[in-house]
Amino acid sequence: MNDTTTALPKAEATRTEQTSPSLLRRVLRLRVAIVLALLALAIVWIVHHGVTSPVGAPANGGNGNGNDDPVAVSVASAAKGEIPESIPALGTVTPLATVTVKTQISGQLVQVAFKEGQMVQEGDFLAQIDPRPYQAALDQAQGNLRRDRALLANAKLDLTRYEGLVAEDSIAKQQLDTQASLVEQYEGTVVGDEAQVATAKINLQYTHIVSPVSGRVGLRQVDAGNYVTPADTNGLVVVTQLQPITVIFPVPEDNVRTISRRLREGTSLAVTAYDRTNTVKLADGKLLTVDNQIDPTTGTIKLRAEFDNKDGSLFANQFVNVRLLVDVLHDQIVIPSAAVRRGAPNGVATTFVYRLKGRDKVAVEPVTLGQSDGDRVAVLAGLAIGDVVVTEGADRLREGAAVVLPGAAAQTVPPSSRAGAAH
Repeated sequence: MNDTTTALPKAEATRTEQTSPSLLRRVLRLRVAIVLALLALAIVWIVHHGVTSPVGAPANGGNGNGNDDPVAVSVASAAKGEIPESIPALGTVTPLATVTVKTQISGQLVQVAFKEGQMVQEGDFLAQIDPRPYQAALDQAQGNLRRDRALLANAKLDLTRYEGLVAEDSIAKQQLDTQASLVEQYEGTVVGDEAQVATAKINLQYTHIVSPVSGRVGLRQVDAGNYVTPADTNGLVVVTQLQPITVIFPVPEDNVRTISRRLREGTSLAVTAYDRTNTVKLADGKLLTVDNQIDPTTGTIKLRAEFDNKDGSLFANQFVNVRLLVDVLHDQIVIPSAAVRRGAPNGVATTFVYRLKGRDKVAVEPVTLGQSDGDRVAVLAGLAIGDVVVTEGADRLREGAAVVLPGAAAQTVPPSSRAGAAH
């Protein structure tokens, strides 16, 4: 039994020693096969997709799309034109008048004659306060005035009689003087009565509330039936003048001299208002005035522009983008703003365009830009009138790249022919 037991492990060890090299060889062949398969897939991908350099530039000298095919682009010619010299700013729409309509007397509000949001003219009826107490006060003041006028008239008659009696030496001079003083007293009383009548008439007029300015009525602040007083802070309603309306906007202090000079020359400077996205034009207006001091904290000065606002496109306290037209530059070399590129095509950061070189090639052309009006820009150096620049499709271009213009057929070699030629 001991011999048999000892023999079995020896046999198993012999089989293990015989099978291990075979297993290792199979695993090695499998790994080699996997590596070869991956290498084959990589070669296939490189052949079909091309190889790019580490910085993203075409390794085969193409246009950036992995082959030598021309890039379809849109172009425009540099031409002589005019460029408006404008100052951009962010402004706030500010009404010329914003009035909180308040009652000037106390009383019960019996009628509200306006609708919220309606347009009113100066003097239009807005609300009515109970006029009966003020009518009664007016009647009382007028009654007092009539009584005191009668007393004054009687006193003047007595004064005239006393003057005749004194001339006849029938009464004492003192009685005449007393009567003259009484006449003056009544005259003063009548003047006071007349003032009270005028005050009562004004108070009665105040019960009929009208709009102090032309504009748009806001939300109603109080309902009919409430007792209102001049101390009410919210008032009855707010009326905002919208036509015309103004925009207040700041500009850098460096522009003050130019703007002031143009205003002294009598030039009406145009101002255009755009929406928050600076794409939709809202209204055209003109510069109205310049503030009398510069804000030292921001280094800006405030300007006010006026707009007719006939269509109501400008709203009180609205934020708008503003362009102040200061001057118009003539005889400028103008290209579309879409043609301008910014980067480092030759290793140096610059502003450049892709200029058409010949009929189907482009070259990188550094340019110096001037004034811009958004869609167009003036070129101070780098281009001449008639030069053709790329406006669309420039993202796939590089120095010397081949291009095809709109309406032209691309002169390209089919991929199968290139592959055959390579073989």
